[in-house]
Amino acid sequence: MNFVPLFAVLQDFIVPIAALLVALALSLIITRVATMALMLTGLSRESARFQARSAFTGVGFTTTEAESVIGHPVRRHIIMMLMLLGNVGIATFIASLMITMLRVSDQTQNTTDWARGLGLLAAGLFLIWAAASSRWVEKQLNRPIAFALRRFTHLDVRDYVSLLELASGFTVSELGVEPEDWIADRTLEELCLSREGILVLGIRRKNGNYLGAPSGTSRVCAHDTLVIYGTRYRIEELDTRCCGPEGDAAHAAATQEYDDYLTSVQLDETITTKPSK
Repeated sequence: MNFVPLFAVLQDFIVPIAALLVALALSLIITRVATMALMLTGLSRESARFQARSAFTGVGFTTTEAESVIGHPVRRHIIMMLMLLGNVGIATFIASLMITMLRVSDQTQNTTDWARGLGLLAAGLFLIWAAASSRWVEKQLNRPIAFALRRFTHLDVRDYVSLLELASGFTVSELGVEPEDWIADRTLEELCLSREGILVLGIRRKNGNYLGAPSGTSRVCAHDTLVIYGTRYRIEELDTRCCGPEGDAAHAAATQEYDDYLTSVQLDETITTKPSK
């Protein structure tokens, strides 16, 4: 087999394909750094990754989440930088792709050579995709990125995802209140949601006013929006709970379930902290 012609053919592909892959890899690294920066301001991992990729690609989804990003001065600065770098990165990517196709088409008309070049490109894209989707690679990259951001920037470094244990089945969610809901037109003291393992962090009224850390005497009205913390499945059940005896029975069952959960946790703590003889 003659390797010299094969190498000469692939050499025509290597430079433009390498430029294309480098542009793509740099784009992924930029979004990874931006994702970590947004996480350090309090966004969850999923939200930070979505907003970083949205800003970098210029998609511009209009969501409540995006509005909260724009309303935060540090996050807004990160998004602005991403938009600028995204315009440059996408233009570079497209230019590299066009140069690759034009250069190869000028230098070879052989279908076999084209297949080899495309195979080389596919292999490079596969390696980049594998690295981008690898949790191990992400973990290794996040450590130096987080260290550098904490060391050389003034970001708010509170990671609320870890602080609230959102990865352990708990979540912070908004719950819209309808007139027929079990929680409508009752005070928080009457609802006793804490007995179900649900904490009400705030109430957004229909007129837009926000009541943070509400007291037991705060009344939940129809068309309010509650900001609550608890397990995902319990919040979903509460969202579908109707008023009346059926809702009261569901509350009693949820209370008993949470009591059983607390008992099991206390038992585990007792076993863990019990001194060995």
